[in-house]
Amino acid sequence: MNEKLKIKLSIADRVYPLTVDPSQEEGLRSASKKIDVMIKQFEQNYAVRDKQDVLAMCALQFASQLEQKQIEKTEDNQESLERLKKINDLLDNYLEK
Repeated sequence: MNEKLKIKLSIADRVYPLTVDPSQEEGLRSASKKIDVMIKQFEQNYAVRDKQDVLAMCALQFASQLEQKQIEKTEDNQESLERLKKINDLLDNYLEK
């Protein structure tokens, strides 16, 4: 039986009660801390008057990081595929001799 945990996360000075799988707890707590750090950075570096604006900027930052990683992963996969094709061609040429 998969027990759920009841946890409370604080983000932008608000508490959010969640019921999660134990395997998710560490990731959620880490994400919550990263969001709060990013909020503080945005508030220190920009003239932001509203938490909503700061949260939107955080969401954009995290989403763009995720998108960039996906782009890089796709490029890495393409490079790997091209290398495998070259190796396959070399093996085919070697076996034909």
